[in-house]
Amino acid sequence: MNGYKIEPGANLSDAYLAGAKLSYANLRRANLSDANLEGADLYRADLSGADLSGADLSGANLLGANLSKADLTGSDLAGSDIADANLTDANLTGANLTGANLLYADLRGANLRGANLSGAAWRGAKLKGATWRGATMPWAKNN
Repeated sequence: MNGYKIEPGANLSDAYLAGAKLSYANLRRANLSDANLEGADLYRADLSGADLSGADLSGANLLGANLSKADLTGSDLAGSDIADANLTDANLTGANLTGANLLYADLRGANLRGANLSGAAWRGAKLKGATWRGATMPWAKNN
């Protein structure tokens, strides 16, 4: 894909992958910091332990993706579909989740400090042990 090596532990920092088709990709522990993944299809991708800090994932399809222990600090997930995804122990400090679909997502132990969850849908999400201090969610809806 445009010369990028898509594999576990890959260094894709600052990569332009907007709209990329990465369903089922194995990107475990990959460095995707500051990457542009706007509108990317990451359906059921394995991003466990990946560095996605500062990444643009707005409008991305992360349905059923494994993001456990991923670093999503300051990432943009506005309008993304994260339903049924595994975000256990993920770091979402300061992330933009405005209008994101988090239905049935597993957020146990996730750090959501300072995250913006305005208008996010989260019905059925697992939230035990999640940290919410300073999170913005004035219009978060449970549906």
